[in-house]
Amino acid sequence: MTFDLMDTHAASAYKILSCLVTPRPIAWVTTVNADGIVNAAPFSFFNVFGSKPPLLAFAPGDREPGVPKDTARNIRQQRAFVVNLVDEGVLQAMNASARPLPYGVSEIEGSGLNLIPGEAVDVPRIAEAPASLECTEHSTIEIGGNRLVIGIVHRVHARDGLFDSENLAFNAPAYNPIGRMASPSWYCHTTDLFEIKRPQ
Repeated sequence: MTFDLMDTHAASAYKILSCLVTPRPIAWVTTVNADGIVNAAPFSFFNVFGSKPPLLAFAPGDREPGVPKDTARNIRQQRAFVVNLVDEGVLQAMNASARPLPYGVSEIEGSGLNLIPGEAVDVPRIAEAPASLECTEHSTIEIGGNRLVIGIVHRVHARDGLFDSENLAFNAPAYNPIGRMASPSWYCHTTDLFEIKRPQ
C-alpha cells in the first residue's frame, strides 16, 4: 500500500505515522503556569537530538485548532519544563494524566505522585519517574498545525542503579522504559533486550 500524506491520505497522516514509527519514548512533561500550578502531560512525538548542547524536542499538539495545550502554553510563559521518563512503575499514573482537564487544574493532585523542586529550572520533577531531564526552551517552531518545542537539557536526574558512579557505565537491564506503539492505545515493554556489536 502507498499513502499520499500530502493529498488523498492527509487526514490520516497522524494515524499512519504514529502506527509505523515505533516504538517511541514518552516525554511526561511537567510545567508550571503563572499561578504556580503544576501540569503533567505525556507526549510520544519526542526524542533527543544532540549533545553539544544537550538537545531534545517534543511536539505538543493543540487542544483544538489554534488553541495550544496547557504544556505549550506554560512553556511559552515560563520558558522551562521537565521531561520525566516513563517505566512500568508510573505507567498508570502517566496514562491517567492524559485525560483532558480545564486549564489550571493539576493532573498531579490526587495522583499519588510526589514532586521534587527543580535545581536548574523552576519546574518540579516527578519523584517516581526513573529519570527526569530539566530543560529550558530553546525555541518553539510552528509548522502548519504542528508545534515543535526544542529544549536544552541542563540537568539529568536518574534513579540509583542506572549508572555506575565511577565510570558512568549504563546498566541497561535495570532500565525498562515503556514505549509508545500504534495509535491510539498500544504500548510496549522494553524488557526483551539484545546486544549487537557495531563493526570495527
